Amino acid sequence: MEFTAGDVVCMHPRNAAEDVQQFCQLLKLDPESRFLLTATGNTAVPSRLPQPCTVRYLVESFLDVAAVPRRSFFELLSTFATNELEREKLVEFSSVAGQNELHTYCNRPRRTALEVLADFPHTTAELRVDYLLDLFPEIQPRFFSIASSLQVHPHRLQILVAVVRYKTKLHKPRRGLCSTWLASLDPTKGDVFVPLWLKKGSLKFPKEEDTPVIMVGPGTGVAPFRSALQQRIAEGKTANVLIFGCRSESKDFYFRSEWEEMIKAEQLTLFTAFSRDQEEKVACFYIAGNAKQMPASVGDALKEVFQQEGGLTAEEAEQVFAAMEKTGRLQTETWS
Repeated sequence: MEFTAGDVVCMHPRNAAEDVQQFCQLLKLDPESRFLLTATGNTAVPSRLPQPCTVRYLVESFLDVAAVPRRSFFELLSTFATNELEREKLVEFSSVAGQNELHTYCNRPRRTALEVLADFPHTTAELRVDYLLDLFPEIQPRFFSIASSLQVHPHRLQILVAVVRYKTKLHKPRRGLCSTWLASLDPTKGDVFVPLWLKKGSLKFPKEEDTPVIMVGPGTGVAPFRSALQQRIAEGKTANVLIFGCRSESKDFYFRSEWEEMIKAEQLTLFTAFSRDQEEKVACFYIAGNAKQMPASVGDALKEVFQQEGGLTAEEAEQVFAAMEKTGRLQTETWS
């Protein structure tokens, strides 16, 4: 396996075992039963599915039952409904007039396709298994920047992953499919097999030894720069500047000890910012220049920072921006 700084690793995550079990119970399927797929019309058999294939493999590794379903999901599901109440609701969700209701029920709380099936038990019981590939999308690969260099960690490939977990109005917390799956793997309980492949990333680092490199990587975005720094330092390139930000210095300061070693060796200049460690935000922000598009673009970028690094909604970011303008902490001087 060969890769360089800036390259990307790709993998297909798997659904949680409890989700696979619930799916099979809802549809009254034997997870160990085997079946053969045949192509129909212009639809080819997915190359990722073995022949024959078990129901468990199909649900665990191929059907994205943890995704938030689209309108077409409800439209197809309604064709199987014999229960009048369930059919009416499914038809409403798939209609143009019912999109606000669908958004409230499904998109806003991030309700999964599996949870929808559980909410419509009569229709789910009528669902024909030969329509599963039409009803559920295929699990798409996830892409991660490689966070290590072969020159420092030969025979290893390291990534930096934050386990995605958040709450909505639903009782069960929402979890990221791939990060949760990776976190569940335990090599102490036996061999762990993660099918993966590599692809070239978009980041290209200079070959010249004396070319300075400035890298901005907040949170897990620092991953490719760890790879780059390891590789560049191994090659004797020490003109490196890293700007890193996260919410908490004590919780999210990834690779801190490594950066400190690089700083001591005069191989890295590091600038940091921690958005949640300071109760009172005291910085003032100034913008000056041509009044055509630049001020608005800078303002939009600032609001995006509020959302991504401060965990604010778009509306809250607008409110903070307006408050900064009102109190004089954000000032502009522009001309046309």
